[in-house]
Amino acid sequence: MKLDRTNNAFRNMEFGMVNKIVTLFLPFIIRSVLIKTIGMEYAGLNSLFSSILQVLNLSELGFSSAVVYSMYRTIAENDDRQVGALLLFYKKVYRIIGLVVLSVGLIIMPFLPKLVEGGYPPHINVYILYLIYLLDTVVSYFLFAYKNAILNAHQRVDIVSNILTITQGAMNLVQIIMLIAFKNYYCYIIWMPLFTILNNIMTAYCANKLFPQYHCEGKISRDQLSDMKYKISGLMVNKLCLTTRNTLDSVFISAFMGLTVSAIYGNYYYILNAVMGLISVVSSAMLAGVGNSIETESVEKNYNDLKKFNFLYMWLSGWCAICMLCLTQPFMTIWMGKDNLFPFGVVVLICIYFYVLKMGDMRGLYSDAAGLWWQNRYRAIIESILNLVLNYVLVQVWGIYGIIIATLISLFFINFLGGSGIVFKHYFKNGKFIEFLKYHFFYMLITVINASICVFLTNFVKYEGIIGLGLRAIICVIIPNVIYALVYLNISELRQQSKWVLSKLKVRR
Repeated sequence: MKLDRTNNAFRNMEFGMVNKIVTLFLPFIIRSVLIKTIGMEYAGLNSLFSSILQVLNLSELGFSSAVVYSMYRTIAENDDRQVGALLLFYKKVYRIIGLVVLSVGLIIMPFLPKLVEGGYPPHINVYILYLIYLLDTVVSYFLFAYKNAILNAHQRVDIVSNILTITQGAMNLVQIIMLIAFKNYYCYIIWMPLFTILNNIMTAYCANKLFPQYHCEGKISRDQLSDMKYKISGLMVNKLCLTTRNTLDSVFISAFMGLTVSAIYGNYYYILNAVMGLISVVSSAMLAGVGNSIETESVEKNYNDLKKFNFLYMWLSGWCAICMLCLTQPFMTIWMGKDNLFPFGVVVLICIYFYVLKMGDMRGLYSDAAGLWWQNRYRAIIESILNLVLNYVLVQVWGIYGIIIATLISLFFINFLGGSGIVFKHYFKNGKFIEFLKYHFFYMLITVINASICVFLTNFVKYEGIIGLGLRAIICVIIPNVIYALVYLNISELRQQSKWVLSKLKVRR
């Protein structure tokens, strides 16, 4: 069965974007209310607990991805019985993982005070707070979370997005009311596990209604089990790398510089994560379609698709990086005040980090869809160790600058260059790795020039506050895209890719 990849991808993007707007805008208000009502240190605690529990979730990330990958072929072959067997296997293993996460989470509890430099706010019990966060993490493993796999494998991420929009939006509204009414952190976090339960129940209901042909029964073959173990092992290593990159920064900042600096970094990271979340809608919407394409199309067609997707994606990513560079400090001044700002140099590094991270997204999409996790294991291990060591060393030398520089070094040299080499060696095998890099470095050069021009122009804006932010935003919307269009549309191959994008948009209409 060939999926309607184009329409599915656009539908997933549409509803995914709605979800991201709701689930990023409301938490932004919550973070603002949290800091204003009960203090910056509580925001630091929130970042710390979230980072710890993301590390504990490593096993889930690897296993769910492997199951969805295994479903691509069975769905393409209309093998409903095998899909049901995969679901049953998924359900059983998820419960085991839930018990492991719960056990390890409880073991970590005695060490919590050592992860907070300078102590934590008085009148709270850090252990009770942590247990609530842990409950929110663990409850999904026992309540229908495996049903997500059916929707993801069928490229129906739009349903997952809509349910999350409803449940998280409702939770955030309740949390805002609680903070304003009671100014109590316990009243804020107690709602998290309750709405997680509701989200899982709604997802299971929709999956059963749309795909009633799948039942959790049967056994997967020995060969498929062996293949899944092989891929899960590689996935675990790769997700370890991803988690250390995204979460240990907060842990190092908290341990070496305290909760206040961690909270300020969290504010900047929130902006970064919000932009990454919006762009991730594109790649998430495409993953199942790319997986289906790998099963049904030629390698050469998939490489040509990669070039088209990458062209559009790097235009979008470059524009977002330029907007962040020009607008972050004015926005942070309005949001948190001048006393809670990092120097502009930190903003520059954050924007470089964002762009370098996005350089690997489209390539990573094909790597994941092709199941190349095992082939990436050594690359991921080296990246994790290098990032960990550099974080520890550079945070003591350059503080917050050192944290970001450490991540940048491992991200560019090991993740982007190394990961790109692996996908061309094991999947594309067409000798066009250097061509792929040349395009990327060309996009990077144009983005650097573009960003320099926009920073120069926005510096002429002398207004402060909302008016100044608005004028700078107008410049960032118009100038970067005009420059990209003038450069890219005068290059024959890139002009062809632009026409392809426009043709898809016309078909969608």
